[in-house]
Amino acid sequence: MRTQVAIVGAGPAGLMLSQLLHRAGVDSVVVESRTRDEIESTIRAGVLEQGTVDLLAEAGVGARVAREGAVHHGIELRFAGRGHRIDLTKRSGGRSITLYAQHEMIRDLVAARLAAGGRIVFGATNVTPLGFDGATPALRYEVGGRAETLDCDYIAGCDGFHGVCREAVPRAARHEFVRVYPFGWLGILTEAAPSSEELVYAHHERGFALVSTRSPTIQRLYLQCDPHDDPARWDDDAIWAELRARLATDDGWRPVEGPVIQKNVVGMRSFVCEPMRFGRLFLAGDAAHIVPPTGAKGLNLAVADVRVLALALAERYAYGDERALDRYSDVALRRVWKAQRFSWFMTSLLHRFPEATPYEARLQVADLDYVTSSVSAQASLAENYTGLPFEPA
Repeated sequence: MRTQVAIVGAGPAGLMLSQLLHRAGVDSVVVESRTRDEIESTIRAGVLEQGTVDLLAEAGVGARVAREGAVHHGIELRFAGRGHRIDLTKRSGGRSITLYAQHEMIRDLVAARLAAGGRIVFGATNVTPLGFDGATPALRYEVGGRAETLDCDYIAGCDGFHGVCREAVPRAARHEFVRVYPFGWLGILTEAAPSSEELVYAHHERGFALVSTRSPTIQRLYLQCDPHDDPARWDDDAIWAELRARLATDDGWRPVEGPVIQKNVVGMRSFVCEPMRFGRLFLAGDAAHIVPPTGAKGLNLAVADVRVLALALAERYAYGDERALDRYSDVALRRVWKAQRFSWFMTSLLHRFPEATPYEARLQVADLDYVTSSVSAQASLAENYTGLPFEPA
């Protein structure tokens, strides 16, 4: 096979890039190691920035998120027994967020690509990017035991943190920045009615907690825990007792409880790979950067990356102009580092650090008091949370 852009990974970054390229008249093939059922059924969070929702509509895949997504105009920061609502829409100049699960967005994108005749190779193994340091890049992979080669002009590595594309780049050519946090999140899905109309971020001496609505009957909640904790150690009673303690307010508020149908522990880390271009190989999404989920930036950064890349590739094929491609890494990284800063800020604001001194613990509460009482601080939080404006490619 041959295509103009070979895309590794059928996550939000890879599928959105393929859809945007299709709208610009650029051919692509997406190569994915998992099956279609696996990528469409893996349940993950989905807090979409205003710009992400707008781009889905622009790409022709925004109908279902507009119909079924839950638009939120605020969040709550809870500490010292009290809740404090941050009016995101008011403080950001009219912007909002939309809760729409990542796997639902993937379903929309897969359906759109296949309906338009787009090529997605599912179940590919031994995927290997080749020749991207020269003029004739290609992807080699196997499907059903049969070796295939996909010749292309460019390769987009959208295959996640553990993917093959970044690792294909010589270690000496990439500069990696890493921070590993000394805690993780125990995430649960529960069959229960919503506990709150908006997301609740809670700071407590026992650790962070988060309430996130998923649907009228399924909710997602999180507890700060040891990153190496065993989720099997937590039975339903222990989970709800801890959530009640960390989310408690002076007015007696309690979460709506139900059976826990899924639980897992994820570690927290920050990661950036620079640059995000190596010859004819471009990295996007989690292949290039990771943020802790506190700021809800991971999915949105992936979308922002491929927006810039799609515009640059469109210019290359429409006009033969490669200047936007040459700027891709610099433009994308400016947003990446701003999102890293905001994610670090939200994580540091709300979590209990095991090495924190009593002095530092009091400063943390003072920070929360300032954010929830200052119009300027709320405006900064709202601007970042709902999404910074897209930069030109």
